[in-house]
Amino acid sequence: MAEYTTAQKSALKLKGVGAVSAGKKKKKKDKESKHRLEQVVNNQDDEDVKTKKAYVDKRTPAQIAFDKMQEKRQMERILNKASKTHKHRVEDFNRHLDNLTEHYDIPKVSWTK
Repeated sequence: MAEYTTAQKSALKLKGVGAVSAGKKKKKKDKESKHRLEQVVNNQDDEDVKTKKAYVDKRTPAQIAFDKMQEKRQMERILNKASKTHKHRVEDFNRHLDNLTEHYDIPKVSWTK
Protein backbone atom coordinates (compact mmCIF):
# COMPACT_ATOMS: atom_id res chain seq x y z
CA MET A 1 0.00 0.00 0.00
CA ALA A 2 3.00 2.28 0.33
CA GLU A 3 3.09 2.69 -3.45
CA TYR A 4 -0.28 4.49 -3.45
CA THR A 5 0.53 7.16 -0.88
CA THR A 6 1.44 9.72 -3.55
CA ALA A 7 -1.79 9.22 -5.54
CA GLN A 8 -4.45 11.95 -5.44
CA LYS A 9 -7.63 11.03 -3.63
CA SER A 10 -10.01 13.58 -5.10
CA ALA A 11 -13.02 12.89 -7.31
CA LEU A 12 -12.66 12.57 -11.07
CA LYS A 13 -13.35 15.89 -12.83
CA LEU A 14 -15.22 15.64 -16.12
CA LYS A 15 -15.76 18.41 -18.64
CA GLY A 16 -19.32 19.65 -19.01
CA VAL A 17 -20.51 17.91 -15.84
CA GLY A 18 -21.30 19.85 -12.68
CA ALA A 19 -22.22 23.38 -11.74
CA VAL A 20 -18.79 24.87 -12.45
CA SER A 21 -18.71 24.25 -16.17
CA ALA A 22 -22.13 24.41 -17.78
CA GLY A 23 -20.75 24.07 -21.32
CA LYS A 24 -18.81 26.28 -23.65
CA LYS A 25 -19.86 29.87 -24.05
CA LYS A 26 -20.02 31.13 -27.60
CA LYS A 27 -18.07 34.23 -28.49
CA LYS A 28 -20.02 37.18 -29.82
CA LYS A 29 -18.86 38.69 -33.08
CA ASP A 30 -18.84 42.42 -33.25
CA LYS A 31 -18.60 44.83 -36.11
CA GLU A 32 -15.56 46.55 -34.63
CA SER A 33 -13.37 43.50 -35.06
CA LYS A 34 -14.37 43.24 -38.72
CA HIS A 35 -13.63 46.91 -39.20
CA ARG A 36 -10.20 46.49 -37.58
CA LEU A 37 -9.47 43.52 -39.83
CA GLU A 38 -10.30 45.54 -42.93
CA GLN A 39 -8.03 48.35 -41.78
CA VAL A 40 -5.16 45.94 -41.20
CA VAL A 41 -5.61 44.41 -44.67
CA ASN A 42 -5.71 47.86 -46.28
CA ASN A 43 -2.56 48.91 -44.41
CA GLN A 44 -0.75 45.78 -45.55
CA ASP A 45 -1.75 46.45 -49.17
CA ASP A 46 -0.41 50.00 -48.91
CA GLU A 47 2.86 48.74 -47.42
CA ASP A 48 3.21 46.14 -50.17
CA VAL A 49 2.90 48.85 -52.81
CA LYS A 50 5.54 50.95 -51.05
CA THR A 51 7.97 48.03 -50.74
CA LYS A 52 7.54 47.07 -54.40
CA LYS A 53 8.58 50.55 -55.48
CA ALA A 54 11.66 50.42 -53.27
CA TYR A 55 12.88 47.02 -54.58
CA VAL A 56 16.60 47.00 -55.30
CA ASP A 57 18.22 44.19 -57.30
CA LYS A 58 20.85 42.71 -54.98
CA ARG A 59 22.16 40.09 -57.41
CA THR A 60 25.75 40.06 -58.55
CA PRO A 61 26.61 40.61 -62.23
CA ALA A 62 27.41 36.89 -62.55
CA GLN A 63 23.97 35.95 -61.21
CA ILE A 64 22.28 38.37 -63.61
CA ALA A 65 24.22 36.92 -66.56
CA PHE A 66 23.36 33.39 -65.43
CA ASP A 67 19.65 34.20 -65.27
CA LYS A 68 19.75 35.80 -68.73
CA MET A 69 21.40 32.71 -70.21
CA GLN A 70 18.85 30.45 -68.49
CA GLU A 71 15.99 32.43 -70.04
CA LYS A 72 17.69 32.37 -73.45
CA ARG A 73 18.18 28.58 -73.35
CA GLN A 74 14.61 28.07 -72.19
CA MET A 75 13.30 30.15 -75.09
CA GLU A 76 15.44 28.11 -77.52
CA ARG A 77 14.00 24.85 -76.12
CA ILE A 78 10.47 26.19 -76.42
CA LEU A 79 11.00 27.31 -80.01
CA ASN A 80 12.63 23.98 -80.88
CA LYS A 81 9.69 22.01 -79.47
CA ALA A 82 7.17 24.29 -81.13
CA SER A 83 8.80 23.90 -84.54
CA LYS A 84 8.19 20.12 -84.68
CA THR A 85 4.79 18.69 -85.42
CA HIS A 86 3.45 15.66 -83.58
CA LYS A 87 3.96 13.52 -86.65
CA HIS A 88 7.60 14.55 -86.91
CA ARG A 89 8.18 13.83 -83.21
CA VAL A 90 6.64 10.34 -83.56
CA GLU A 91 8.86 9.62 -86.57
CA ASP A 92 11.96 10.69 -84.65
CA PHE A 93 10.95 8.55 -81.69
CA ASN A 94 10.37 5.50 -83.92
CA ARG A 95 13.74 6.03 -85.56
CA HIS A 96 15.33 6.14 -82.10
CA LEU A 97 13.59 2.91 -81.06
CA ASP A 98 14.78 1.19 -84.25
CA ASN A 99 18.38 2.08 -83.42
CA LEU A 100 18.19 0.49 -79.96
CA THR A 101 19.40 -3.07 -79.46
CA GLU A 102 17.03 -5.95 -78.81
CA HIS A 103 18.05 -5.87 -75.16
CA TYR A 104 15.50 -3.13 -74.64
CA ASP A 105 12.62 -5.01 -76.34
CA ILE A 106 9.64 -6.00 -74.22
CA PRO A 107 9.63 -9.81 -73.87
CA LYS A 108 6.53 -11.87 -74.56
CA VAL A 109 4.49 -12.68 -71.49
CA SER A 110 2.04 -15.20 -72.95
CA TRP A 111 3.34 -18.81 -72.97
CA THR A 112 0.60 -20.17 -75.20
CA LYS A 113 1.69 -18.35 -78.35
